[in-house]
Amino acid sequence: MPRTTAPLQLVWFRDDLRTADHPALTAAMAAGPAIAVYVFDEQSPGLRALGGAARWWLHHALLSLRESLAELGVPLVLRSGQAAEIINTLAEDCGAQGIHWTRRYSEAEREVDALAKAKLRGAGREAHSYAGSLLHEPWQLQTQEGNSYKVFTPFYNKLRDAELRPVLPVPEPQETVNSLPDSEDLESWDLLPTNPDWSGGLAARWVPGEAEAHSRLEEVAESIAADYPQHHDRPDLDGTSALSPALRWGHLSPHQAWEALGRQSASNPGASEGVAAVRRQLAWRDFCWHLLYHHPSLPTQNLRGEFDAFDWAWPDDDPQAAAHVAAWQHGETGFRLVDAGMRQLWETGWMHNRVRMVTASLLVKNLGVHWKVGEQWFWDTLVDADLASNSANWQWVAGSGADAAPYFRVFNPELQAKKFDPQGSYVARFAPVAHEPIVDLKSSRAQALEAYDHMKARHKG
Repeated sequence: MPRTTAPLQLVWFRDDLRTADHPALTAAMAAGPAIAVYVFDEQSPGLRALGGAARWWLHHALLSLRESLAELGVPLVLRSGQAAEIINTLAEDCGAQGIHWTRRYSEAEREVDALAKAKLRGAGREAHSYAGSLLHEPWQLQTQEGNSYKVFTPFYNKLRDAELRPVLPVPEPQETVNSLPDSEDLESWDLLPTNPDWSGGLAARWVPGEAEAHSRLEEVAESIAADYPQHHDRPDLDGTSALSPALRWGHLSPHQAWEALGRQSASNPGASEGVAAVRRQLAWRDFCWHLLYHHPSLPTQNLRGEFDAFDWAWPDDDPQAAAHVAAWQHGETGFRLVDAGMRQLWETGWMHNRVRMVTASLLVKNLGVHWKVGEQWFWDTLVDADLASNSANWQWVAGSGADAAPYFRVFNPELQAKKFDPQGSYVARFAPVAHEPIVDLKSSRAQALEAYDHMKARHKG
């Protein structure tokens, strides 16, 4: 009898650049020989172009992914353009019968994926999407009334009690696929900065890819989680997980992190409190995506409508606001914890979370600048720039988001520095030169609270 040949499968990678615990890759390789594709899409309507730091990360992450897939006998094809068209054309050219991908959750991404699925199925091909980027799908966790959550604690309680799917192993290697479609040259995408190349600090701090992400996860579980409640607010210590880039790019799945932390808690009961605290941060990430899924305008509009009446300053319209924003971006505000954070961000593409809150508070409250100005700067400079987390966290600080910090909670950067950088070593490392403060903290706080009262009055009126 003639040998039966399994149909070719196509795996469409996006923000899931790994081989372990990858439901789409696992399913594709089980169904037949698989080819992987990554589409660099800056043309489909509504998609937000990557910032500079994220582009740097993507370049190196794709190099790492190519090596990991090669060990499985899976070639990686690179294409650029409108993803729905590219995927449909590529499937036709290589004769792929099944196309597999991990779901995305922003409105524009879902529209691209729906269009791709419609085109593929219209051509008689199978299109399969899988859950893999979040602990739970955004529509799975609901209030007792059947609504989406806007408060984190009940969301977290529901998530914590819900059953998680098991973590998937790396698939067994396949026979190499010999006939391959054309692939674009990664260098032609111009993801790396030139003239000048400002990425030296990023390269010194990070190694994008799955192997390094697992190494860090092991370190977090074994050495950091136990002391997380005491150390996570200290920017002078290695006390946070620093897993946000790995989660944003999918070098790790949140299931892998959740499970690894659980193993540590089981083997070391003394670490249980710290493990629960780190897991809570994973749940916050899910919560941000839950918010974005149910409120697609989160990156561009105040979730709390009353803040539409707030008299924010905009640098394009206000010379003083422009000067303040420039000082904030360059780490020259005169508040050294803020300046250290902003310089850490520029140098490494990352900032400690406590310092993120303090720097954001200074911009939107003491300087009175709209949160979208800060959100855009973080989007361009963070290696872990994540549409849901970036938007939700900026709105949290501004007071305009779900479960937000009240607007009248204004972080004092000098008191924060004394409390969380008690020896001044973080400030000394990133902001050794002091600048003259650009605002008076007391009077600017009073002005912020007055503006808030005016907003409430206008909203009621």
